[in-house]
Amino acid sequence: MKLLLILLFSILLVSCGASVAVDYDKEADFTHFKSYNFYNDIDSGLNDLDDKRIMKAIDSTLQTQGFSKSEIPDFLINFYASETLSNSRNTIGIGLGSGGGNVGVGVSGGIPIGGKVINQLLTIDLIDTSKGEELAWQAMIDGEMKEKATPQQQQTYYYKVIAQALKKFPPSAK
Repeated sequence: MKLLLILLFSILLVSCGASVAVDYDKEADFTHFKSYNFYNDIDSGLNDLDDKRIMKAIDSTLQTQGFSKSEIPDFLINFYASETLSNSRNTIGIGLGSGGGNVGVGVSGGIPIGGKVINQLLTIDLIDTSKGEELAWQAMIDGEMKEKATPQQQQTYYYKVIAQALKKFPPSAK
């Protein structure tokens, strides 16, 4: 029983995270990628504060992986996002039921809790500068955060999802 509860709780935690899809050019040589920089004219569709949070999270993650920021980079980074606002999918269920014999009647409903959430699709492109700025690797992060998230909560969210995405970079050679 205890094992079942632990398993159920683990599944719940995993299901609440952002989903990450990665695509890359199978012909690209990622072994020469040592340095990076950002495009000068990133138009992410987000505000400047979120742009800075994303850049800091990417910087931190890539530098932890051994890459260095350079004025003459091996690859350039671009990112952009699309956002929609929706009600939280978390609800409290209330149900009434009655039945006797072979007849049953039931009524149920869900009351939304948690307020509105921002559904965000964040795309990160890594462009190979040795091939004339050709797309080499791309991550698409589909996640959500509270509409009224604090700056600290937003920063934590970006660090978490970007680390999750860049864990898959560079792709393993097969």
